[in-house]
Amino acid sequence: MTSTDPSGLAALRPRLPSPLHEAADERFERHGVRLLLKRDDLIHPDLIGNKWRKLAPNLALAQGRTVVTFGGAYSNHLRATAAAGRLLGLPTVGVVRGQELAGRPLNPSLARCAADGMRLHFTDRSTYRRKSEPATLAALLRAAGAEGAFVVPEGGSNAAAVRGCRELGGELGGLADVVAVACGTGGTLAGLAAGLPRGRRALGMSVLKGGFLADDVRALQERAFGGPRGTWSVDDRFHCGGYARVTPELDSFAGDFERRHGLPVERVYVAKMLYGLLALTEEGAFPRGTTLAAVVTGRPFP
Repeated sequence: MTSTDPSGLAALRPRLPSPLHEAADERFERHGVRLLLKRDDLIHPDLIGNKWRKLAPNLALAQGRTVVTFGGAYSNHLRATAAAGRLLGLPTVGVVRGQELAGRPLNPSLARCAADGMRLHFTDRSTYRRKSEPATLAALLRAAGAEGAFVVPEGGSNAAAVRGCRELGGELGGLADVVAVACGTGGTLAGLAAGLPRGRRALGMSVLKGGFLADDVRALQERAFGGPRGTWSVDDRFHCGGYARVTPELDSFAGDFERRHGLPVERVYVAKMLYGLLALTEEGAFPRGTTLAAVVTGRPFP
């Protein structure tokens, strides 16, 4: 790590801007819609897609301190944070939702986190839900032996992450009329919308049930920029039953998209976004002549 790059992130050599590829697909073309794929999954082999965009500014702020973050048992965010710790020589701690996992063999996702040096701390779901409360957070940090650590929220979405994701909108510039992204915590959508030029809009596809995501995006923009930025909306019809739920229909769609375009389609986020975009296109939601960019925020983990 150097004085000009104290975080060491430049040494990781991210591929930025990420590639933008046209996907010739008659299902969109028959409605006069042009589909582009923004391949954020190719930014870095370990810090994939929006994980790079959200983690990089937070890791720079950590300045070598232990990084603590949160996630479920199959969290891609935990895996990316653990990989960043290994690559940068930063200690990492993952607070994992669900005490019932403690004492059992780790699933492949958490095993990868542990192999990358992340120390795992399991907590019950009730405590986990209150993790943003100052007293609960302090207790969790004490229990994990991580007092004084730099804390990154679940999913990595905070003001620094939102400002990092603003670059995504800047990279796309005026190349697309509508830019779509799958949303879990809303940070990528909040930053993307802020970075798009006037006259372009961002569309978030929620992978969660509940209808609360729009409020979260507004709150993130308030914290990052002091108020609303850009034109954006959230569609919460395509979550397929909730987070990490994959229906046979969605799986079949994703497999077909892979065969058509040679793109490995991650099921929890990316497949739902692409499935939703096709449904909206067939509903006539996009005027003929629309150029639609779909942000590929991740790829299937082995």
